[in-house]
Amino acid sequence: MRLIAYTDNVDLGGGDLSMAHLLANLDPSVEVTVLGVAEAIVERVAARRPGSAIRVVPKPTSGHDWASLRAHLAAIREIGPDVVHANLASPWSCQYAIAAAGLLRGPRVVAVYQLPVPPISERQRRMKRLTARAVHRHVGVGERTSREVEALVGLPGGSVITIHNGVPDAPPPPDPRPQPAPVVGAVGRLERQKGFDILIRALEQVEGATLLVVGDGTERADLEELARGIGVADRVVWSGWRDDARDLFSSFDVLAFPSRFEGFPLAVLEALLARSAVVAADVGSVAEVVRDGETGLLVPPEDPGAVAEAIRRLLADEGLRRRLGEAGRRLVLERFTAAHMTRAFEALYRELC
Repeated sequence: MRLIAYTDNVDLGGGDLSMAHLLANLDPSVEVTVLGVAEAIVERVAARRPGSAIRVVPKPTSGHDWASLRAHLAAIREIGPDVVHANLASPWSCQYAIAAAGLLRGPRVVAVYQLPVPPISERQRRMKRLTARAVHRHVGVGERTSREVEALVGLPGGSVITIHNGVPDAPPPPDPRPQPAPVVGAVGRLERQKGFDILIRALEQVEGATLLVVGDGTERADLEELARGIGVADRVVWSGWRDDARDLFSSFDVLAFPSRFEGFPLAVLEALLARSAVVAADVGSVAEVVRDGETGLLVPPEDPGAVAEAIRRLLADEGLRRRLGEAGRRLVLERFTAAHMTRAFEALYRELC
């Protein structure tokens, strides 16, 4: 089987890491070409599967970039795939690859939706509905995510199947505590989606705790100003982005995920594999793995008070933290590993071919 793994991301995201986990676990008989518009991203994904071919095409500069469409068409025709697996960071991405594969008619197209976000215009929605006709299977990374994508795009109910994201089991080594206990950890891009401002406001209500933020992004300066403005700057440590962020998880008393919207985030799975006590906003498909009171604590989105209350509860009860962490790890190992995800996609590819 010849597979194109396609991404049009220009910044590395969780969806690209999920695709890399998939490629690393695919059966050796699958011949893989990683196709994309950013060389660094293509190389990063392909590195998880030695021997993968790499191809980079021009990034579209508009909604009607005919030169980019021709380049996508030529690349897919030359590779001659059986399946084009398009990794959609939003429901509106990867449209040039999907359109090109549709024009060629031969490849089976699998569109994988990582994050349900609204379109920026009605024209974008119309174009998506047009290219959706070239897709043979729509896949969401969580059950709620699948239903949200159907509503956003206007697809029939039940037409988006679910294959959950998965991560490899690589328990991180214990890391020296970055600060005296108690320590609340937060990992992710410093963008509005991730809700770090909500967490900083919650910190004001958690006396004596230190917040360690692992990540970077366009909102860092604003977040630092917020911390100073409400008087918690001395209790926030900014580590910047770290490729070994997962190694820190076991050193936190609590890991917080206060996102405003999500699909099925890899960081939550990695945290649970590390036996972390997790507080997460009930958005997207997060509740499918963070089961309130069983594998973590769920809170409403946009609610600093609820985040603070959940953190205080966990910091006050070591036994609860340990119980949630152990149950979270068991659940991920049973259902949400990279191997589970890969077997599901392999079965889908066989069905389509």
